[in-house]
Amino acid sequence: MMKIRIGCSAIAAIILSLTTAAALAQAFPNKPVRIIVAFAPGGPIDVVARLVAIKMQESLGQTVIVENRPSTTGNIGSAFVAKAPPDGYTLLANSSAFAVNVTLTPNAGYDAEKELVPLVQIATQPNLIVVHPGISAKTVAELIALAKTSKLSYASPGNGTTPHLTAENLFRTLAKVNVTHVPYKGAGPAAAAVVAGEPEIGSLAVTAPIPFVRSGRLRALAISSTKRHPALPDVPTLVESGFPTIQDYTWVGLFAPTGTPADAMQKLNASVNRALQQQDVRERLESLLFEPIGGTSEQFADYVKVEIVKWGKVVRDTGAKVD
Repeated sequence: MMKIRIGCSAIAAIILSLTTAAALAQAFPNKPVRIIVAFAPGGPIDVVARLVAIKMQESLGQTVIVENRPSTTGNIGSAFVAKAPPDGYTLLANSSAFAVNVTLTPNAGYDAEKELVPLVQIATQPNLIVVHPGISAKTVAELIALAKTSKLSYASPGNGTTPHLTAENLFRTLAKVNVTHVPYKGAGPAAAAVVAGEPEIGSLAVTAPIPFVRSGRLRALAISSTKRHPALPDVPTLVESGFPTIQDYTWVGLFAPTGTPADAMQKLNASVNRALQQQDVRERLESLLFEPIGGTSEQFADYVKVEIVKWGKVVRDTGAKVD
């Protein structure tokens, strides 16, 4: 029988290697963590990411840097994170556009289902149909009637966002009217455009337009939640407005590159859940009409799978394209 002899130096090197690997695993994070926001500053994804990042720093003991890489689809930021090292130090903050884009932009330069893994769902909120006060319509029915005789357009936070698909489903598929889509690089710029009257209509997650609705600079016609929102009790749902199949939400979640170590995933997930349990964070989210969610990575992954199926059908039904 052949005997294999291992020298003392080799044994020492093996022990050192194992010890170093264990130390590195235990040390996560040992440098700043970056959250790449897939949309522009000022929109709901950006606001929520920055709110949570501050609290993550406290529990992780490291700086959490928020960086915007905006595009109308969110794909620029998503592709950047998909190609990042899977070490837990680069995360993606995206919206439900993540689920929409699987069908809407299947050749985006990355594979959402293979290269990115859901980390945690942070919060969710409904979408809002708003108009500039110069528009005469006071209800969705009146807006649709106006669209049949006038050339109208609507702003969304970008191609592939759920506000985009909510509007396409409402106008194109269900109401059978042609309202031109104008995508922006985020909800903030889109809301500002509608306030300026160009375009006249907005389909936006509720955070961005709500200050303008409260000040009278925008008029809210309908909300996409299953029931009226307590902050907007006079605004009917799209279900009440005659569109029972539209019950849509814009959610915010964090993703990591596939292959990120389980230990890092667990620590990051726990840091977000701890943030969402803090009263000041919950109050701030609720003031923005967000519902805090949290939960495990597995729960978020299951939800994302359902959302991909749902929005895939809407994309096919509406014939939505990247403008």
